[in-house]
Amino acid sequence: MRTAAQWTRRFARTAPGVIGAVGATLVLLALVSGLVAANAQNARISRHDTALAHTEPLANAAQRLYVALSTADAAASTAYLSGGIESPEVRTRYENALTDAAAALAEATTGASDTETRGILGQISAELPSYTGYVEAARANNRQGLPVGSAYLRQASALMQGSILQNAAQLQQIRLTQLHRDQDAITGLPLWGTALPVLLLAACGAGSWILLRRTNRWVNAGVATAAALTVLALLWITATAIAASAAIDTGATGRFERLAQARILAQQARTEETLQLITRGDITASETRFGTLSDRVRANLTGLVGTNSPTFQAFSSWQDGHRKEVASYYSNNYRGAVDQSIKTDGTGSAAQFAALDDGLRAELERTRQEVRDDVNTAGNALTLSPFGLLALLLAAAAAIVVGVWPRLKEFL
Repeated sequence: MRTAAQWTRRFARTAPGVIGAVGATLVLLALVSGLVAANAQNARISRHDTALAHTEPLANAAQRLYVALSTADAAASTAYLSGGIESPEVRTRYENALTDAAAALAEATTGASDTETRGILGQISAELPSYTGYVEAARANNRQGLPVGSAYLRQASALMQGSILQNAAQLQQIRLTQLHRDQDAITGLPLWGTALPVLLLAACGAGSWILLRRTNRWVNAGVATAAALTVLALLWITATAIAASAAIDTGATGRFERLAQARILAQQARTEETLQLITRGDITASETRFGTLSDRVRANLTGLVGTNSPTFQAFSSWQDGHRKEVASYYSNNYRGAVDQSIKTDGTGSAAQFAALDDGLRAELERTRQEVRDDVNTAGNALTLSPFGLLALLLAAAAAIVVGVWPRLKEFL
């Protein structure tokens, strides 16, 4: 045993021992680099598939859930203002919003894998029946002309605004964060998938220097070819990262988030607008909140759709209708203020708000498709990279063998 070890140490210091060790190290490093780089690219492709099939749909479901819940709250307030038996259109809007919320909640629940998300969804599911119960109690009392109905509706809205929507907003933020993580994984350079080829390139340089000293040949064709193939592999990795980043960094995801935020803020402002009429008291604080929400909606719309778009024009008309509503209220024309708020045709606030919401929904659907198209384009840039990188680095390993073996045979 000791003799074998001594012989191995002596052989390692000889020219064939050094050449063999250099060749074996380079071949092993090339093989490992190829496998790791290909696996890293496969991981990026997997994140692309996850983003399209799982993360993005769940982010959209979270946005839909928030909007549907907020729409239901605004519709419930509008229905109460109608007095007695509300119009079929208003009732249908409320019921459709609850249906959309239930569908979005079911979709979001299906994809819930972490404890935090399941807890949020569980709380929303538990509180939503309480909310609808308060709304139905308000509706029943309102049909009988009992003023206690407004208390039930305020309690329902407080539950929606103070808890349910806050949980929905938290869920939406979690889903958008997950989407951003998937996008970053698709566009970023893989750490080990890049580091090992760089190490291989450096090892080829060091190995060439050692072979020069041992064989007195300036260039080993096999090692030089392996280095060139490694450079090609690194260029391919870099090119896929640049192409994927260019495809995703178009601003579509940020635009989607801002549009969703604008729609949510508009729904909150609409709820505030109707609740101030239900309260029938001093609306100064409510007007301040409405103005703050409206200013944020205006700022988002100005940057997203422009002031000449139909969506912005609907927003402006809604604001004009609100000013008429407030003017009627301050003139002790409560019935006129209510009519202006719930009128679903002409210049009524309800009609103009519906046009605004329809415009925002259309913009969101279009922008969502852009997000998906961008992610899909980024994935296309990665399609052949696992096979290409593996082939290049396996060819590098073969080139090293072809280049080093003749030099080794000279000493055997």
